[in-house]
Amino acid sequence: MSQPATQVLANTATGLDASVLIIGAGFSGMAMAIALQKAGVDFIMLEKGSDVGGTWRDNVYPGAACDVPSHMYCYSFEPNRWSRSFAAQPEIFDYTKNVAQKYQLYPHVRFNVEVTGAHYNDDNCTWQVDTASGQQFRARTVVSARGALHIPSYPNIKGLHDFKGVTMHSAKWDHSVDLQGKRIAVIGTGASAIQVVPEMAKVASELYVFQRTPAWVLPKADFAFKEETKDKYEKSLLARKWYRNKIYWILEASAAGFVIDPRIMKYGQKLAYKNLQRVKDETTRAALTPNYTMGCKRVLLSNNYYPAFNQDNVRLVGGGVTEITENSVKANGQDYPVDVIIYCTGFDVTNQANQFDITGKHGKSIQTHWKNGMHAYLGISSYDFPNAFFLLGPNTGLGHNSIIFMIESQASYIAQALKYMKKHKLNTLEVKQEAEDGFVREMQKQSDKSVWKSGCNSWYLDETGRNTTLWPSFTFMYWLKTRSFDPSRYTSEKKLPRLNPIKRLLAKV
Repeated sequence: MSQPATQVLANTATGLDASVLIIGAGFSGMAMAIALQKAGVDFIMLEKGSDVGGTWRDNVYPGAACDVPSHMYCYSFEPNRWSRSFAAQPEIFDYTKNVAQKYQLYPHVRFNVEVTGAHYNDDNCTWQVDTASGQQFRARTVVSARGALHIPSYPNIKGLHDFKGVTMHSAKWDHSVDLQGKRIAVIGTGASAIQVVPEMAKVASELYVFQRTPAWVLPKADFAFKEETKDKYEKSLLARKWYRNKIYWILEASAAGFVIDPRIMKYGQKLAYKNLQRVKDETTRAALTPNYTMGCKRVLLSNNYYPAFNQDNVRLVGGGVTEITENSVKANGQDYPVDVIIYCTGFDVTNQANQFDITGKHGKSIQTHWKNGMHAYLGISSYDFPNAFFLLGPNTGLGHNSIIFMIESQASYIAQALKYMKKHKLNTLEVKQEAEDGFVREMQKQSDKSVWKSGCNSWYLDETGRNTTLWPSFTFMYWLKTRSFDPSRYTSEKKLPRLNPIKRLLAKV
């Protein structure tokens, strides 16, 4: 869907590239684009990669797959003929490309454009977006759809850059490297590691898995759909909605243990203990057993992670890595010679302000605004940053359900806000500080009783121990808060009427 000619002319007259600039073309950016299409708002998408898909374009490590059931890991308005109950990376990536094609998003995307900063102009109430190539874009509104899982995190280990062999991060996999018969070290035992380890166990002569803290791992109900089942969900709207809703409410019920009473998690722990029995060696099994409440760190799903440790070429090394040398990894005072190091150490989520240069009103930087931790009203709007919106912003991540549900809620809310601006001819829309402060207090109050504050250290919490990442409630509660835009929570500034030079001069007298 191309821009209306009248809108193109209007943007040309004002010197704007579009009414809205969307930064990122992953799941959240595409959802925002589709919502703006429906709202009749013109936009441009800036994407640092060469295609849409975001996380699912970039994370191509062996075994990469989703840990949310397929029928919940797609847009509610755009179902898919999924091959499995839990889709693998290639199928999800194909889905994002198909959606972009169907909704004609490709013409709106500027690919291979890496955004380095966004700066608000107080004089004309517009945003200037800077890029690595030096090209600049201007728009009335900017929407950050950069996502949380795109900046690889590396551990702070002595000698990190001294290793002379091959190193790679799971988020930057190098398929040109032949791993067959190599001595491989996997550092980390999180969501990507439990998918990488079984695959590396198939090719490595020796595989060392370096674990700092064990994770709770539940069995994964992963299976291939029969053709008749795929036909049923594709052709019957009722059957498909029933199945999707069933999955939603099963996942939603698990939130009770996360945010109401962590003691509920003991029932899930029993299932995880049973899964642990697949590890034959008692010492290894004990080392893989967590000593914290399930849910405090991310709960993982896998059927082949634990069995990998039964192989003769796989060894679990606990205690954490202390040093990396030119040809080895050191832990517990021992040296482990390896040819390849694979970092499965996740992403930098809580320090996003340090990765992106944003300045709002009066040159206020996002680093200053977030000096005591990330915060935003509904995870979407921040005061002193008018006409700017976040997708998957602070306190909107999930530990129990599909993030796509949150993305759709946010995209709908922002589209409503922009329609409101357009209807009332507003120059600016800025959330009130008291609205944002009240929301932040609510988030921290609800987080204090959650399982994430039960004693472990996780990437959910920032350096001060505050939960600035996850939504501390049920997702339907977030939908209720975002289902309709409330202008009373915002301040606004109307557009000044266009005056001819004589009237403009008289207006100044």
